[in-house]
Amino acid sequence: MSERHDSERLAWPRNRVRVRTGRWLRILTVLVLVLSAIACGTRRDIAVDEEVSVGRRSFSFETSNNFDLMSKYRISPGDVLDVLFQIRTWIEKESFQIAADHTVAVNFVYTPELNTEQLVRPNGMITLPYVGETYVVGKTPKQLEADLKAAYAGILRAPEIFVQVPEFQSSIKELKRDLHTASRGLSRLVTVHPDGFVVFPMLGEVQVAGRSITDVNEELNEKYEVMISGLHVDLFLEKHSGSLVYVLGAVKEPGGFTIAKPISVAQALALAGSFSDGAELRSVIVARRHHEREIVATRLDLTRSADLGGRGSLFYLMPDDIVFVPRTFLNEAAQVGTELRDALMFRGWNINIDSISLDDNP
Repeated sequence: MSERHDSERLAWPRNRVRVRTGRWLRILTVLVLVLSAIACGTRRDIAVDEEVSVGRRSFSFETSNNFDLMSKYRISPGDVLDVLFQIRTWIEKESFQIAADHTVAVNFVYTPELNTEQLVRPNGMITLPYVGETYVVGKTPKQLEADLKAAYAGILRAPEIFVQVPEFQSSIKELKRDLHTASRGLSRLVTVHPDGFVVFPMLGEVQVAGRSITDVNEELNEKYEVMISGLHVDLFLEKHSGSLVYVLGAVKEPGGFTIAKPISVAQALALAGSFSDGAELRSVIVARRHHEREIVATRLDLTRSADLGGRGSLFYLMPDDIVFVPRTFLNEAAQVGTELRDALMFRGWNINIDSISLDDNP
């Protein structure tokens, strides 16, 4: 009897250990399940065969909400512009004024020996008998007749003078002759220089980079109208140099990539051959120029976004955006600025980052 009790007393601690061990295993199992559920809830993965709607977004200051189209196109260095000239000599003008390249004929009814026909000099003058140099630019033929009658009133008895402009298309003829020497006739292709300027016929250099086609077209017509009445131009984009996004950091093929429309960060990573080993996808940085001297950056957690199978919104890039994939987690603006500055300077960039804001929205 005593032996049985002794054996039971010896076995009791071992049974108690088994009970405690089983209880801890159950508790650990529950904890693992809870943590897994929390993790899954944070990541919010898309299940197999599940269809979900994900949002599309960009920087808060982006005015366009259409991520399928580029915002208003701005001319860039390297673009090729087609300038089509139209000579609208058939359009009636309210008043005809003498210009520097016109030929003026002054006829004296009663003293035909004084008749003269002269090309207006660049200073706007012609030279007439007895009165010498006379300024004629900007006057209509009728106004010039009145001025000459007054000038000759003390020289001739009852001067009867009439003025004609037999040749007033000298500039147009020269322009046509110049344009017809090219294979495109009255059309001329011009390339935007690296400094943003273009050399247009007769006008010289005009700054066009960063401006819209419509804006430049209006300026050209204003300037050409002053030079040659009736000259009109239509400006077209013949070939664009390509809108680029830049993918740097822990990717397989860093560099600049041409895009034809806005793309997501995931598509940009695909252009760069995907991310490399050690990439910190929870801290991907996208930088965009906002003002002349300001670059705004946002931090993206790609592990939560639809880019990598999550339910978070897709972040869309615009031309000249920079995507930087770090190897360490960045949680402060100073870290972001340092990493970006080092990456850009290393690749020959020289950009001052004045202000950086972090955006962790999914």
